[in-house]
Amino acid sequence: MLIGEVARRSGVSTRMLRHYDSLGLVRPTGRTVGGYREYSAEDIRRIFHVESLRSLGLSLRQVRRALEDPAFAPSALVGDLIHRTEDRLKREQELLDRLRTVDASAPSGWQGVLRIVELLHGLNSSSAARRQQTVLDQAEDLPVPHALLAEAILAEADPNVAGALRWALARSGGDGVASVASGVYSENVDVRRRAVLAIAEISADAATAVLADALGDSDPTVRRHAALALGGRGATEAVPTLVEMVVDGANDVEAAEVLGALSLEPGNAARIMSALVDEFAGHTADSAVRIRLTQALAEMPATIAQGTLRQLTIDDERAVAVIAATLVAAFEERADG
Repeated sequence: MLIGEVARRSGVSTRMLRHYDSLGLVRPTGRTVGGYREYSAEDIRRIFHVESLRSLGLSLRQVRRALEDPAFAPSALVGDLIHRTEDRLKREQELLDRLRTVDASAPSGWQGVLRIVELLHGLNSSSAARRQQTVLDQAEDLPVPHALLAEAILAEADPNVAGALRWALARSGGDGVASVASGVYSENVDVRRRAVLAIAEISADAATAVLADALGDSDPTVRRHAALALGGRGATEAVPTLVEMVVDGANDVEAAEVLGALSLEPGNAARIMSALVDEFAGHTADSAVRIRLTQALAEMPATIAQGTLRQLTIDDERAVAVIAATLVAAFEERADG
């Protein structure tokens, strides 16, 4: 079969077939009277073998060795090809992500594109200081795109950089919630913690709904962040977690302050007092818990806290009795004033 016919049937160009011949990779076994290359069935089979190996990413030198060296083992080479292909795909995915980020920001011109690329380089820097400065340097009229902020927030471990990123997201208002909300439902607990901290700083109604979901998280840190944020917004569903924080001594001062603020709303005070008093009954032998609960009563309205505090002035735990007596005196002095 002449070279033109082989090219048509194999899909390999005549130029490449000649290149294979010059390398000694696939040499036609015959020549016509006129000197034209003539390929046998075995030659054509070898062409298909060459193309098959090339499709796996082998170089022509590697293809020749694979076909001609009986001792050549494919396992090491195939493993190397897998590794190189994975690296290439990773780079391609990173490029695709950058292009999508640029596209999502809807730049009005090439200056906008260059700005997004500069942001990407800054946020991906190995220097925490540079990442933080990249966020803080953004002009008011050119905010960081939500998707880019969310991706950085969910991955950022440095607390200073994370704070700057949360600040930037909060500036964007409710529009930023959707971008970072997926992190609240991540399997990675660190991602969930970063997400709930970011959403806690956004005042939109959508943020409140996501925080309510976070109250049921399996991680106590996520639940506590959500409870403090929700309680600060007047959401009473945070009360059980806030009381639990007082008992456990985890951000107990902040939790008590939020409970106090919630108790100022009509109908909340009795429920919160009841929850705190129930904890006294459940921790009769734990002085540390009883002390924290007594201190938390200082944040409650005097009209409903004084009765419980007076009972605690004769508590068996001296520290509890002293704190309760001090608070009663403070409440009375405030009333007299």
